[in-house]
Amino acid sequence: MMSIPDANLSLGEAVAIAPFIDYARCIDASGRPHDHVGDWLVEGKVYAVRVVQNPRQGYTLVYVLLLTAEAPYFNSFAPHRFRMLCSTWLN
Repeated sequence: MMSIPDANLSLGEAVAIAPFIDYARCIDASGRPHDHVGDWLVEGKVYAVRVVQNPRQGYTLVYVLLLTAEAPYFNSFAPHRFRMLCSTWLN
């Protein structure tokens, strides 16, 4: 499991780090924080994602590729918002 990136990752940057893409369907797009600036989820939509872990606090987040948001959230979301569908290895 990778650690949380310091910025928004492009699809190409993510694949350069590890040659796979996970796909997940958003099942909960509610509760957008009042201070969130940037793209937000669409319920029912399938996203290319990476599952990441905060190295200091140990909690897991789903990092959505191709979305852009400002710090501190960047494009990471709580796992309960998604249903993981599959992984594709690009080797």
